Amino acid sequence: MGPLNGFKIIEIAGIGPSQLCGMLLADMGAQVLRIDRPGELDPGIAMPAKFNLMNRSRPTVEVDLKKPEGVSLVLRLCADADALFEGFRPGVMEKLGLGPDACQASNPRLVYGRITGWGQEGPLADAAGHDTNYIALSGALHSIGDSDRPPPLPLNLVGDFGGGALYLAMGMLAAMLEASRSGQGQVVDAAMVDGVASMMTLFYGLQAGGRWQDQRQSNLLDGAAPFARSYETSDGGFIALCALENRFFRNLLEALEVDDIDPADQYRFQDWPRHTALFTQAIAGKTRQQWTEILEARDCCAAPVLSLSEAPEHPHLKARGTYVTVDDIVQPAPAPRFSRTPSSTPKAPQESGEGAQRALLDWGLSEAELDDLAHKGVLGSGPAAAAS
Repeated sequence: MGPLNGFKIIEIAGIGPSQLCGMLLADMGAQVLRIDRPGELDPGIAMPAKFNLMNRSRPTVEVDLKKPEGVSLVLRLCADADALFEGFRPGVMEKLGLGPDACQASNPRLVYGRITGWGQEGPLADAAGHDTNYIALSGALHSIGDSDRPPPLPLNLVGDFGGGALYLAMGMLAAMLEASRSGQGQVVDAAMVDGVASMMTLFYGLQAGGRWQDQRQSNLLDGAAPFARSYETSDGGFIALCALENRFFRNLLEALEVDDIDPADQYRFQDWPRHTALFTQAIAGKTRQQWTEILEARDCCAAPVLSLSEAPEHPHLKARGTYVTVDDIVQPAPAPRFSRTPSSTPKAPQESGEGAQRALLDWGLSEAELDDLAHKGVLGSGPAAAAS
C-alpha cells in the first residue's frame, strides 16, 4: 500500500527530524528498516514504545556499529536499498565506515540523505544545536510573536519538522526519482537552517518590495492585522481569524456586528489598533462555541482554536478521517492522500528488536547469518533472542 511500495530505505535512527522523515516514508509505503544502536534512548522523551508514534509502521533493528560485523551488515543492506538517511553531526558516519563513498561502493544508485541543523560545511557545521537555534539564525523566530515580548517557540514544527524532516523527505524523493533515470545516486544535504530559510522566501520578497517591516507584529501575517489573528472568547477559548480578502472581511464585520468599520479601510495600517480593539470587545461577548456556530454560517475564514484533545473530535476532521486510532492511541493519519495508491492505516510502533528477524530475512539475510550475528553480539537483545 502507498506510492512508495517496493522502495527499500535504511534509516539510521535519530530523533526529531530524521525520525519524522522515517515515519513519512513508511506511511507512504516504503519498506523502511530502522537501525539503532543497542541501549540507545531518546534523550528527554524516553517513553514506552507504543507512545513513540513517530516510530510507527517500521521495525527497529539494534546493530552495534562499533563492531566491524555491524558495519558490514549495514553495507550489505545498502547493496539492495534505494536510499539511506542519517542525522549525525558531519563526519560521524565516515568515522563509523558508513559514509556515502562506502555505502555507495556496491550500489552506485543509492541515495544518501543527511539531516543536520547547520549543514555539512560552514563555520557552525560541527556546533551543537536544536530546532530553536536554527529558526533563530534563519530569521524565522525573530518574525514570530508579539512586539513587546520575546519571540515564542512555535513547538519544533518550524525547524525540526518543516525545514528539516519535510525537506529531507522531499530531497530524497527527488534524488530517488532522478536515480531511477540516471542509475546514479547522490548525497542529499538537508540542513534545517537552509530549509527554514527557504520557507521564509515569501517574506524576503515582501520585504524587498516594501510590503514587510523587519519587526514583529507589524505586518499582515504576524498578528498585527486585526482580521488575521486570534481573539479570546467569554469562556476563555479562542477564535482564529484570517479574513485576508475584502469579501471575507465584509462578511466578518457582519458576523461580528461591527458596524463602525468601513470595509474599504481594511488595509489602513494606522486604523488597525482601533479595529483590533473593536474585534476584541465584540468577540469577548460570546463563548467559543457560540462564535463557532455564527462564523461557520458565514464565509469569513474563521475557526475555533482547538486543543490536541479537541481536534480529533471536530466533525470535519472526523468525516475526513484525519485522525485514526491504532492500538487504542489516537494519532494523525498518513498524509498526503493518494487516489490510486492510498497509504494503509499505520502500524503501531514496535519495541526495539521486535520483528527484527523477519525484517532482516526480508532484506535477504539467512537464519544462519542472523544466528551468527546474534552470537557475536552484533545484534541487540531483541533480534538476538528472536534469531536464536
